[in-house]
Amino acid sequence: MTRSPLISRRTCLRGIGTTLALPLLEVMGWAETARKGAAAATATAARPPVRLGFMYMPHGVIPEQFWPASPQNFLTSPTPALESLRPIMSECLLMKGVGGIPIAPFNGAPHALELSTWLTAQLPDARQRNRINIAISADQIAANYVGALTSLPSLELATMPQTHKENQEGLNEGYYSHCSFRSPTQAMPAEINPRSVLNRLFNQNNTTQADGSPQKNNASRALDQSMLDLVIGGAKDLRKTLPQDDQHKLDEYLDSVRAVERRIAAIELRQKEAALEKSGLAPSRHRGTDSPPIEIKIPIGDKRSEYMQVMCDLNVLAFQTDTTRVSTYIGSTPNGVSYPELGFKDEHHSQTHHNNRPEMVAKVQAITAFNISQFAYMVKKMHSLREGDGTLLDNCIMMWGSGLEDGNKHSRENLPFILAGKGGGSIRTGRFLPDVKGNQGDLLTTLLSCMGVPLDRTIGIATKQITEIKA
Repeated sequence: MTRSPLISRRTCLRGIGTTLALPLLEVMGWAETARKGAAAATATAARPPVRLGFMYMPHGVIPEQFWPASPQNFLTSPTPALESLRPIMSECLLMKGVGGIPIAPFNGAPHALELSTWLTAQLPDARQRNRINIAISADQIAANYVGALTSLPSLELATMPQTHKENQEGLNEGYYSHCSFRSPTQAMPAEINPRSVLNRLFNQNNTTQADGSPQKNNASRALDQSMLDLVIGGAKDLRKTLPQDDQHKLDEYLDSVRAVERRIAAIELRQKEAALEKSGLAPSRHRGTDSPPIEIKIPIGDKRSEYMQVMCDLNVLAFQTDTTRVSTYIGSTPNGVSYPELGFKDEHHSQTHHNNRPEMVAKVQAITAFNISQFAYMVKKMHSLREGDGTLLDNCIMMWGSGLEDGNKHSRENLPFILAGKGGGSIRTGRFLPDVKGNQGDLLTTLLSCMGVPLDRTIGIATKQITEIKA
């Protein structure tokens, strides 16, 4: 029997104008399989890729209400903050002991740095405080590696406008409301309008860069892979000998090289797809084990839970349809947000300085539980959607967290993180690790490793990987 050649699922999405998302079809391969040999591509064509998502809440948690009492009762007796995750605790992983980055010499800027250091694990340049100059963030390192294989390299979402005006320690106001940085000097803007996100995902052609146009044969091979490996390998050794400023320049260069490498691979893939289309090859039938794309309903009104849930739905749909494999969602920022649907109008930040007053502690706890419940809404939906031999969540790494441990003390010794999803089998969930030794850079480095992103350097202050979280 003759087997039809594999095609990328992007062929079909593009063939219908990217106005309708499709689930995985039997003859579809994920984009990267087209670069493998025929036998390897056939064997792995239906193996979904790993996606990486981050969701943020400012100001930390009430530690006593967040951390489980012991690893033994983690699955059966969640703390009040984690109650919404009870149905899928076996898909989650908590770890206590992940330290945040020390913020000296910016001790007076805890809120300017809680979000901006969250995915960079690095302080801003103290010599240029009024300008953005920090580090490429972990999500964008991942996007540089996988972004060329999808319509959108990454998706940045937020609940609130990124317009906070304050200058703690003379730091640029952009540090208050951005977690994603394309380069040390370029903050990635986040979209706050659900309709705009939906249009961006599916109602327009997102591939508008020059590399989407037809290329001459020799142009697509401008960089030989073995040569590129040698360049990056040599750069690792070179970096050790350079002063700090030159290290930053080299890092930005390597990030650009990786992006070019992936885009060249994407050009070759598109050429192969075009050849298949010209030959008249088409998908055969729907893969019966996969769930259909979820429906998106735009909320009416200003109820925060409905707003946040539709943004979570958009994130789920973007992952489910392989429109992107990297996302960030800033649930709120440290600039005066309130939660009237919880029955009070007090601002989040003001309540975190509670000095152990019970009524204020209770409000912070309610806000924390509310935000985690939105994360739970998203990952439970992922867990309900079939993909390949498992669920969408099985093939994701979703991280919820905050850049402070305790907003009352501005402490950073044990940053709260929740991981959900097995990362395609790279992470062992259903556990609480009470005594992890590491920092947030170590965690980010580990997550990129679990996603399969090759790194020539650790992230920020990292010195190692946190191997305990791996399967």
